[in-house]
Amino acid sequence: MSLVGNLEDLGLGDILQIVSLSRKSGVLRLRSHDREGTIVFFNGQVIRATSSQHRENLGHLLLQRGMVDADTLRQALTLQKRMADPPRLGVILAEHFQVDSELVEQAVKEQIEKVVYSFFSWNEGTFAFELCEPEEMTDAQAPLAYMLDKGLNPQWLAMEGSRILDERRHRGEDLEDVAAAEVADIDGLLGELAEEDTESSPVVEAAVGDAAARAEIPGTQLLLVDDDSLTRNLLAGELDRQGFRVETFADGRPFLEALEATRQRGGNPVLVIDLIMPRMDGSGILGGLELAEKIAAGGDVSSVLILTDHANPDAEKMLRNKGVPAVLRKPKKDELQSASGLDRLRELAEEIVLFTGKSPAGPAKSQHGLVDFGHELLEELGESPASRPEKREESPGLRLLKGMLQELNNPSLGGGIILLVLRFASELMNRAVIFLVRGDAIVGLGQFGLDNGVEAADQKVCRMRIPLDQPSVLTRALREMVPIKTAPGGEHWDRYLQDQLGGEAPQEIFLGPILSEGRAVALLYGDNLPERRPIGDTETLEIFLSQAGLAMEKALLERRLKMKESGEF
Repeated sequence: MSLVGNLEDLGLGDILQIVSLSRKSGVLRLRSHDREGTIVFFNGQVIRATSSQHRENLGHLLLQRGMVDADTLRQALTLQKRMADPPRLGVILAEHFQVDSELVEQAVKEQIEKVVYSFFSWNEGTFAFELCEPEEMTDAQAPLAYMLDKGLNPQWLAMEGSRILDERRHRGEDLEDVAAAEVADIDGLLGELAEEDTESSPVVEAAVGDAAARAEIPGTQLLLVDDDSLTRNLLAGELDRQGFRVETFADGRPFLEALEATRQRGGNPVLVIDLIMPRMDGSGILGGLELAEKIAAGGDVSSVLILTDHANPDAEKMLRNKGVPAVLRKPKKDELQSASGLDRLRELAEEIVLFTGKSPAGPAKSQHGLVDFGHELLEELGESPASRPEKREESPGLRLLKGMLQELNNPSLGGGIILLVLRFASELMNRAVIFLVRGDAIVGLGQFGLDNGVEAADQKVCRMRIPLDQPSVLTRALREMVPIKTAPGGEHWDRYLQDQLGGEAPQEIFLGPILSEGRAVALLYGDNLPERRPIGDTETLEIFLSQAGLAMEKALLERRLKMKESGEF
């Protein structure tokens, strides 16, 4: 499962609901302006949340609440460091230092809620949810990290977060000022700890998250400055997925300050600069040229890459004369609302990788006339270089899922839900059939995409009947009660199914059971005939099918209650 998009299109509340419904384990990464955040899920429940605006760790929380003193915390961390397979800090404090584990759990819970609620003020930026295995979520390498054993319900967090945001806006509170004050409070606490005699203190070693500590994170550092927030955040997300450690800036002054600080530590970051933006004094439109000139005056510009969405031959000539290696074309802001614009942004990220020489494939030909002759020589010799990094596609059906979940709230039992399922499936595949489980057989109910006329196709589907006690891919999906993508089966009833659907075997089929009251009551079959191509990403469809089953349960329950009230039940 990989959900990727913009916070402008899909709010955090909707994202939390979608991930919760999927019941998956993974990490949701958020970017907005110069802020970054993560929400970690285990089986659809939130177990951890971090934010660049909230730098507290478990040690801070416990010290602030008076649950431990600094000496106890040092002893616990020292003990954790000596263990071969160390548990989390809260476990050590409970087992070895008699700290109430329930109070620790409550502190962690409140901190996670606080961080997640702060994300609701991020109304622009990007998000990406990626699966990871539960064993990858351990924190032995992060002694002061906090995590819940029993997670929080994301749908409850979504409702409460929206309520808190509305209340703060109603009171006229500046959410950015609130966050800044909280960060200042934590910085003060860090300063108090640092003033103690803690030359080898693990508290300071693990808690002080300054720039020097961040510089030790693996990956090539990249500083990106662009005054357009949408381009900046989307491009930062793509570069992050290419393996860079990206820091973003909206104007030149903090960008140059960060560059100077990095170089003082011996770093040599990649510098990606937007050409057309205000100068540092607020005047003019070639702020990127000003930054390049200042960097050139201080030394090497070989790590500088300039971006522009408007050709400016004079400025580009001046940049080349100063030794800037490349001026790359970026998509215009309005183009980023289209799939082609997002594709161009991904290509731009790949070009930056190639120009910096950090690609696993090595440099290759770009779209801007620069040629790597080594790449061409390999092609002449018949040797294929390693492929370029795979593009990250936006999740299909993500926006559709948001609207369809709202429609699912009040459909009629059976027909309305089935029609919504077919509508959703039509966005992701060429053909589909809905089957119902009735008695000892699977029977056809509805379809789209069959090419022998709508009325004839519907009639043919309604006459289809496959026994439940006979082997087939359909009965397998019903038995396992999980969505599957597989090749067409070779059993008798599999051949019967393909004959009824036109006789041609697709490359791959999708089978999605709809579960209600603990059993499979319906089954969605889909393929891409007449095209010979596999089924694409169906994660959002699978989420919708799970909710369709719950909607059926709800409608059935309401029907039973009405019958009971009327005396019919």
